[in-house]
Amino acid sequence: MQEENDRSNRLPVDEVREHLMIKVARMTYHMDSTQAEIGAETGLTRWQVSKLLQEAKELGIVRIEIVPVAERSPSLEAELKDRYGLLECVVVPVASDESQPAESVAKAAGQYLATLQPRPSIVGVSWGRTMAAVAHWLPQGWHSGVTVVQINGTMVRPLQSGRSNHVVETFARKGRGRAVPFPVPAILGEAVTREVLERDRIVGDVLEIARSADVVCLSIGALDDQSVLVTSGNIEAADLEGLSARGAVGDILGRFITRDATIADPTIDARTTGLSLEDLRSAPSVICVVAGQSKLTVTQAVLRGKLVSTLILDDGLARALLETP
Repeated sequence: MQEENDRSNRLPVDEVREHLMIKVARMTYHMDSTQAEIGAETGLTRWQVSKLLQEAKELGIVRIEIVPVAERSPSLEAELKDRYGLLECVVVPVASDESQPAESVAKAAGQYLATLQPRPSIVGVSWGRTMAAVAHWLPQGWHSGVTVVQINGTMVRPLQSGRSNHVVETFARKGRGRAVPFPVPAILGEAVTREVLERDRIVGDVLEIARSADVVCLSIGALDDQSVLVTSGNIEAADLEGLSARGAVGDILGRFITRDATIADPTIDARTTGLSLEDLRSAPSVICVVAGQSKLTVTQAVLRGKLVSTLILDDGLARALLETP
């Protein structure tokens, strides 16, 4: 007890202590950092980190909220399953004035993944803003000993939300398992480079694990200049015009597809790393997490092409899918 008191006294006081308290709380609850990671960055011991978090709760800086399982829309789910031949569907009601429906959908996706039975041994995940939100909302201890593998290549330059392998690392850490990153860019400069890299033992081993995943979880992107592939530097904004001219409506794992789910530009696709459309169609379970009516056309294409088996989405997008021929 005396030792704990001595260690507590070594913590800073006043404004400096409050600043540390807020920093530790943000790293814990916003960045999903472990106490060891926080200690490495701040110079604090794990005991000191725990002490600051407890004080933050007592002072009201941190408030713990118990969030019930998201409400669902069973009638919309049944209609979508019937129309598109889906195995499962989760429709999340979102208020009309909610500015970020992706957050509610990501929360529902995290809850859904945590309840999967039987528990998958290998889970494949993509990266991007939506998947980063899913990783954030995935409960601690959602699994015990899972292997989480990245199924598409990395970003060329870091996004504001962090590294592309942050998603696979967070999934694995929260599932008490191991992370297997994909160590090459999502889209390369030359097709021959992709062919050589995929023959490499290390890259080939990652692809083999990805293709053996029991469950794949991914999101999809619309064809616009806000696409994560553009903002991350994998393709140039100018490339979008050429893809649009070829009938592209968006991408799934960096594979740009048309309305009938065929590859829009084979030359770009030949430079794209990771799982292919054929790999997705042969996977046991593919979960797509998508939100917002800006994703309507690409979601239709993905569903027509039978590229996913489970769809998790907001009710506005669900209604648009059912209302559009």
